[in-house]
Amino acid sequence: MLRSAIRDLTLALAAVTAAAIPTLVPGPALAQAPEQTVRIVFPFAAGGSGDALSRLIAEHLRIALDRPVIVENRTGAQGRLGVQAVKAATPDGSTILLTPVAPMSIYQHVYKALGYDPVADFAPVSQVATFDFAVAIGPQVPAASLTALVAWARANPAQGNYGTPAAGTLPHFFAVSFAKAAALDLRHVGYRGSAAALTDLIGGQIPIVFTTTSDVLESHKAGRIKVLATSASARSPFLPEVPTFREAGFDIQGSGWYGVFAPAGTPPDTIARLNAAIVDAVHTPQVKERLLAFGLVPTGTSAAELARIQQADSGLWAPAVKASGFTPEQ
Repeated sequence: MLRSAIRDLTLALAAVTAAAIPTLVPGPALAQAPEQTVRIVFPFAAGGSGDALSRLIAEHLRIALDRPVIVENRTGAQGRLGVQAVKAATPDGSTILLTPVAPMSIYQHVYKALGYDPVADFAPVSQVATFDFAVAIGPQVPAASLTALVAWARANPAQGNYGTPAAGTLPHFFAVSFAKAAALDLRHVGYRGSAAALTDLIGGQIPIVFTTTSDVLESHKAGRIKVLATSASARSPFLPEVPTFREAGFDIQGSGWYGVFAPAGTPPDTIARLNAAIVDAVHTPQVKERLLAFGLVPTGTSAAELARIQQADSGLWAPAVKASGFTPEQ
């Protein structure tokens, strides 16, 4: 009997030891893998408001997701290379795109070979901020309203020139929409950025400039130029006294925006987790304050709302792109 008891005790101890081994010596299945770094690809150069926005979002995602988050400026081909890189990335939430509107809603009307499908190749996550455009006149134009500007342009057709930051930009396409709505024959002058256009506007070398509202604020408030209208559906929070184009009697509107996208095929729960973290970040007082300082209006939409905005803006801008006659070689 004693021999039998010893045998039973030995078997019991062996069973306990075998059960304890996995907790004492972890195997590959139980090893803790390091958290994968999240890359936010911004497809343009560092230094602008979009890049700063990317870095603000990255910092808040790092805390919300408890993972390393970096911003990668993947430049080239007017942003298309960065967009293509995200298209080709593994759809697991570790690589996302933060981009302005143009590569996702405008470029398909501009480039014959885009290298990606803005709708089929991406999963919208959230729109994070918007910005609008303004029409400003120089001191040589005696107009106190948009209607008066139209009357002046009709009475002085030889002076009907307008400047924009560059050909093929949203201010250029919006100006084309305005000229059509006002039945004006205006001639476009593309500059190398807003600063050069505004310098000529203030100096009287060009009578009209279309650019982002944030770029005209300082000169307008100093009285060197006059902003007559802004382009969004509601008045700009930066110039609440200035009417929208629709309020001024011209049925056009348009806004720029920044949005976050993931590669197509990213799981819905991953999209939902990213959306929640981004929306929470955009709504924090510190981020709101920083975005407004950049001339951006924070939004933070659902993924479904960004998808709707993306497709609606593609249809909105297509006629203006065609009417502008712009080609990428310009």
